[in-house]
Amino acid sequence: MIAVTGATGNVGRALVERLVAAGEPVRALTRDPERAGLPEAAEVVRFRPDDPGAVFDGVTGLFLYVQAGGGDMPGLLAAAREAGVRHVVLLSSGIVGGGDESHPIHVMHATAERQVRDSGLTWTFLRPDAFAANALQWAPQLRAGDTVRGIFADALMAPIHEDDIAAVAERALLDDGHEGAVHRLTGSEATTNADQITAIGRATGRELTFVEVSPEQAGPELFPHVPPEFVQALLKSFAASVGVAPEITGTVEKITGTPARTFGQWAEDHAGDFGKG
Repeated sequence: MIAVTGATGNVGRALVERLVAAGEPVRALTRDPERAGLPEAAEVVRFRPDDPGAVFDGVTGLFLYVQAGGGDMPGLLAAAREAGVRHVVLLSSGIVGGGDESHPIHVMHATAERQVRDSGLTWTFLRPDAFAANALQWAPQLRAGDTVRGIFADALMAPIHEDDIAAVAERALLDDGHEGAVHRLTGSEATTNADQITAIGRATGRELTFVEVSPEQAGPELFPHVPPEFVQALLKSFAASVGVAPEITGTVEKITGTPARTFGQWAEDHAGDFGKG
């Protein structure tokens, strides 16, 4: 049995669907099972971070995202180990191992990695860089019109499809040889913010325009799901990526046998989230 935390998130949902399709027993952990909308073959269980023990009964592999600990990651890991979990695949971040160790996203994920290492469980860390799904921040603007106001039109990144992350997680959970491994994950090609809007336009059959605004004008509406304390650090990271070629790894293909998808492919998969033309 594999337990998946964050089972209704982008990566967690894709992983649950993959495990179900492969015929693997999967326990999907979510705080609202009634609204989860997960495959019927998955065992959907209410997850309470303050009382995690019961949900790990019979589980041997755990997919873990950082916020699942609810402020007590060591307690959750101890409960998992006591229940018989042997291997944890942690969704970390590509910022770990980078230069800015004071960045709040670095601190959060590096702390989680250290806690997993200290847990006594075998582990695999997934360190994706930019998520293609971050483009969903533009969905409200694109459902309202054909113009996106955003920052740093020329910021370069190699965003990764959430299902490519899930595919690597699946292999790390089901195959031997991933214990103690750190997998750096990226998409297959570099793209700018403006290029992403163009790709979304192609996917939705619309003529879209990216209008660059200054970082000083970037308000909460541009980062609706980002905690306020992270915004300034993100702006600094985006500024540093303008005109700088991102790292592109072949890890997805090496582990899964299939190349990482392009942002254009992600946009096709998510065209409905932005409204059709």
